[in-house]
Parts: sequence; C-alpha cells; structure tokens
Amino acid sequence: MTTSVNADDDVDRLLTIYQFGVEEVLTKITILRREFEQIHDYSPIEHVRSRLKSKESLRAKMDRLGCEDTVPAIRATIRDIAGIRVTCSFVADVYWIAQMLERQPDLEVLQVKDYIASPKPNGYRSLHVIVQVPVFLSDTTETVPVELQIRTIAQDFWASTEHKLNYKYGRELSPQVISELDDAARLAADLDERMGRLREEIRPHELGH
Repeated sequence: MTTSVNADDDVDRLLTIYQFGVEEVLTKITILRREFEQIHDYSPIEHVRSRLKSKESLRAKMDRLGCEDTVPAIRATIRDIAGIRVTCSFVADVYWIAQMLERQPDLEVLQVKDYIASPKPNGYRSLHVIVQVPVFLSDTTETVPVELQIRTIAQDFWASTEHKLNYKYGRELSPQVISELDDAARLAADLDERMGRLREEIRPHELGH
C-alpha cells in the first residue's frame, strides 16, 4: 500500500479495506444472532447497523485532528472509520454481547469506553469497543480496527434524537432544550433499569446470565 493519500485511489483503497473489516465483524455478529434465534428462545440482538466514513467525512476529521495526509497516520490516529452499532433490549445484554465477541480469538480488543457506567456529560450512554480484525487479501493480511457501539433501544433512541437535534440546530441548542435532553437521558436510564429488574424477576436464570 502506498503511504500518500493525496490521490483518490489511496483513499478508495483504504476505505475498501475498512469495509472488508466491517463485513468480517458483521459476519460474526450475524452468526451469533442466528444461533440465538434458531437454537435458543431468546436473542440479545435486536438491530444491527454498520457505517463507513465517506472520503469527505474522513478528510474533515483529519483536518480537525491535524492528522498527517498519509495512510499510516490515518490508521494510527482515526479508529472510527469503520463502525457497527448493535442494539439490545437490556443493559445486561450489552455487556453479554461484548463478552462473546471479545472471546473470539481473531478479534483483538484495542479500547473499551464504557459510557453506560460513566455517561458523557450530555447524558449519552453506550458501550464502545474498538476491535481489530484480520482481513485476508490476495497477497497480504491487513488488520482493521472496527468500532462497536453496543447500546439498548432506549439509549439508541435518545442518542439518535440528540444527534438529529444537534445537527438541525448546528449544535446551538437552547439551555431549555439541553435541560430537557438531560432529563430524557435520566428517564431512559431509569427505564432500562426498571426493565432489567422485571426481566430478572421473570427469567432470572436465562442462559446463565
């Protein structure tokens, strides 16, 4: 691989490799999901979505971070080029899914940020796990970081709504709206906690967790 990303070909090749990384991890998640749907009577995975940064978005982040215009610099500095979002019903399932993926021998965990245990100041809650997956090409093997965002339905609804409001109003939300969002984040967390308690009362020994 060339080191300069001045040409579109370099960016396209880089993004193609990262797309392959997404597909590798998606396959693992799909297998887990189908296993639970077909063998067990319960699946911890509700929804799965993937995304890859566009060239424009990638260059904008490079500018914000002052990242050098080379492939090695991008790979070392920007770890959210490839992303997968997994949505669950319960908080316990968030950690359960993460543990199942972390146990797979060809996935290396590079970083974990637990915004459920320690929410962001704006109320955002989610478990972020950056894993590195090997991608076997015709003449080489590339290791690709993929960011997993694992969250509950309530957390996903709040995060999506907050993002849309910030995007629409250019991140200049009024203090009242910010206060309402903060309150909504607490309500979403309370809902998750309540639903988790109900689940434990109904099925306390479900699949050993």
